[in-house]
Amino acid sequence: MSRLQFTVPPMPHYMLCGPVTYEPGRRHVSRRNIGVFDLLVVREGCLYMGEEEQTFNVEPGCALILRPDTSHYGTQGCKERTSYYWLHFQTTGSWTVTDDELPRHGLEPYDEKRTQAMWSYSTHTFQIQVPQFVKLLHPSKMDELFEQLIQLNQHFYSGSAKWSQQVVFQDVLRELSASMAKEESTPAAVCAALAAEYLRKHYREPITAQELGERLNFHPVYIARCMQRSYGCAPMEYLMHHRIEQAKLLLLQTDLAVARIAEEVGFNQAAYFTSCFTRTEGISPRQFRQRFYYG
Repeated sequence: MSRLQFTVPPMPHYMLCGPVTYEPGRRHVSRRNIGVFDLLVVREGCLYMGEEEQTFNVEPGCALILRPDTSHYGTQGCKERTSYYWLHFQTTGSWTVTDDELPRHGLEPYDEKRTQAMWSYSTHTFQIQVPQFVKLLHPSKMDELFEQLIQLNQHFYSGSAKWSQQVVFQDVLRELSASMAKEESTPAAVCAALAAEYLRKHYREPITAQELGERLNFHPVYIARCMQRSYGCAPMEYLMHHRIEQAKLLLLQTDLAVARIAEEVGFNQAAYFTSCFTRTEGISPRQFRQRFYYG
């Protein structure tokens, strides 16, 4: 699946939208390098579209995003009455097209510049993805969002209306992203997500691979295989990483002793906590606190 990947901030921003109805025989106009992203959401009928060498049959409940830097065109006239929403949006940030899924979780080695950006007042960018073509998970919800945007168009020169439109547009992007995730969900991905959720929720408690398997009703080996595929690590490694992330917060936001923090995040022994923290982050817990302390 082709994905549009945006580096944020800045977030992609809404420009304008509206409804269109085509009678049988009418086709979408041909355009080149229009300079904005064009989101099409079909409500009834079918829109036959092409972009460069790719073709799409956009049926009811489906969404297609046409890129700002390519040529697109109608491949044939509509065979029946066809109605759809269109929406133009843009970004001032960087973006790309990819077939690769964003990693769900990364266990990255310690990097001083990256860590300083995360734990200081510097802006830390990240990536979001939306599908270029997808069958919507909740078509009726998308209809509601478009109707809200259209109503707000009537107050186009109002600052508060423009602000509201940007908020609603973020929900449109989330609906697209959720639809993509649903299409790609597999039993293995569901198992990995359940395991990760359980580990995050119970990270303060002693957890073994056997107990995790019993709680989720999956074999521990299967859970480990699923998490390795989805998160790039085994369950206990994921658990340790999450505990260390929680420990970072306590190191920065409290004056608790390192031994107490180790206990709070699920480590039985302070020495083992310090060893794991140092191996993962490249510095000890005390050094981490001293380096990023603003008091």
